[in-house]
Amino acid sequence: MPTTSARLLALLSLLQSRRDWPGGLLAERLGISLRTIRRDVDRLRELGYPIDAVKGPDGGYRLSAGKDLPPLLFDDEQAVALVLALQVAGGEAATRALTTIRQVLPSRLRHRVEALRVTAVRRPAAEVDGELLLALSGAVHAREVLRFDYGDNRRRAEPHHVITRDGRWYLIAWDLDRDDWRTFRADRMTLRTPNGPRFTPRELPGGDVTGYVLGVFRGSTSGNWPCQGTAILGKPAAHIARFTHEGIVEELGPDRCRVTLGSWSWVSLAAAFARYDTDLEPVAPPELQAACTQLADRFRRAAGN
Repeated sequence: MPTTSARLLALLSLLQSRRDWPGGLLAERLGISLRTIRRDVDRLRELGYPIDAVKGPDGGYRLSAGKDLPPLLFDDEQAVALVLALQVAGGEAATRALTTIRQVLPSRLRHRVEALRVTAVRRPAAEVDGELLLALSGAVHAREVLRFDYGDNRRRAEPHHVITRDGRWYLIAWDLDRDDWRTFRADRMTLRTPNGPRFTPRELPGGDVTGYVLGVFRGSTSGNWPCQGTAILGKPAAHIARFTHEGIVEELGPDRCRVTLGSWSWVSLAAAFARYDTDLEPVAPPELQAACTQLADRFRRAAGN
């Protein structure tokens, strides 16, 4: 039979792992009686944990959100995942949270975590106030129109999603003044209060946030690159595939492969093929062929100068 403190920690860990727990299932998992479960729940309540009773055939318990933040309990895997996530997140708030967590880790785990040093390399970006992100997310959840200054313009928009990409935060919203979807950088937004009226959410083009966002940054709301082309390269497919992150590589022989790529313009697509540092056999479509000629002329002039 485990000690009372160990049993309470085990019970708290189970309550944190899912929303509702039938009393009988808790007793079975912990190897104790329902009467002991009820006593242990009362002890946790006395320590400040808001545990509600759930009605039902078997009864049960739920760990609810409380007025104050009681001590949290993480197992070893959760603690390591949390430290890793905070290191990748970066920023002053994440650094302070990471310091706090390291101070309370048990010695057996602290040594392992101290060896976990991860540096997230990202483009420099302006810090975004946490209160702003909370306000944006709150408006998305409440379905309330946002009023804000964006540069020199005053905007009204129906917020749809808050996303992060390459270290920057964005709001995807329906712009009421331009009658179209727009993506706003959060660090350039100054909110005006109060929010506007509630609205009925519109369907995002394609219905998929990830696909829509990729399309926005590619210059095509369909999610595909606006310019796509193919070329045959004189190198093995296995070698070319190592340097192809967004594209298709098809093996045509031991030293030949067909590559399909996309980009936001034909000239940039031609440059993407040129980086493979090998001869290109006929490329398609004709727009890509013309872009290759344009790029060659540009480099020829640069070399002459």
